[in-house]
Amino acid sequence: MKTLLLTEAANFLKMHPEEVRRRAKSGKLPGAKLGKCWVFILDDLVEHIRSQYSNPRQALRVVSEKEVNICHSTSAVIRGGSRSPHQQESVLDALLAQPTKPRRKNTMTS
Repeated sequence: MKTLLLTEAANFLKMHPEEVRRRAKSGKLPGAKLGKCWVFILDDLVEHIRSQYSNPRQALRVVSEKEVNICHSTSAVIRGGSRSPHQQESVLDALLAQPTKPRRKNTMTS
């Protein structure tokens, strides 16, 4: 098991040492502060880098008409649909409108 100091870990990660220190301190990078020095295990850094890889995209699959399953549920609800932009604006305006209270009447007596 190989260990790296802060500057070695920064060189390995192609990052500035101060950024590596900040991330290790916040727990975003695997590392430990032993005394006055930060120590990183190379295998942990490699695993951390691999965990940052994006998921492989799945290739589009061509589906034949025979493979298409039709939902025969009687309780299926159709949601969505298109709305006109004006209708959407009025709904949004209603949601964003400030609630107003009725004005108090002057109740001074003479």
